[in-house]
Amino acid sequence: MRYLYIDTSSSYLYSAIVEDDQLLAEIQEEYGQSLSEITLPKISFLFQQAKLSPKDIDKIIVVNGPGSFTGIRIGLTIAKVYAWSLQIPITTIYSLEAMALSSDKKTIHIPLINARRGYVFAAIYDENQNVILKPRYILLQELQNYWKKYDSYEIITNDVFEGIENTTKYVPNLLKIVQHFKDKSEINPHAVNPEYLKLTEAEESKL
Repeated sequence: MRYLYIDTSSSYLYSAIVEDDQLLAEIQEEYGQSLSEITLPKISFLFQQAKLSPKDIDKIIVVNGPGSFTGIRIGLTIAKVYAWSLQIPITTIYSLEAMALSSDKKTIHIPLINARRGYVFAAIYDENQNVILKPRYILLQELQNYWKKYDSYEIITNDVFEGIENTTKYVPNLLKIVQHFKDKSEINPHAVNPEYLKLTEAEESKL
């Protein structure tokens, strides 16, 4: 079985092609504002490296949020087009799940993404990836009340938060992520939607 993984939920492009238990090709690069222009060519290059074409993929695993609204749409659009046009099964996962899963530490995992204005996208998982606190949009101060219950925990983030030290930078283990989610239930490509976990600024302005 061959899998294509896509995560454009931040300023980074995380993508990989995995065959069974082997990582054939991967990319982990920050592109910032260039992400919309560079993602598809970079994924095409992954296929060249793996000496495969999109029709050789058996399943697509794509991150559908939370994170950057624009970034999420980039990855989902590419994944849905591949899945629909080539009749490839597709499934979605949260960025926070991938962040927690990539850690090798046997402790409580708290992935954090800055959502601005004192809010974060966050979740809490135990050492076996069981959900303690479901992914949500939450005030950082409120979240801190949750993690104060634990003697030991790891905060995983690529962002900087005032007053929070000793965080772990998110470096995705793409092979581990794919292996963990490869059997997750498939979704109709037309039913694959972003999981922003909050309203967009345009939607909030209408309230």
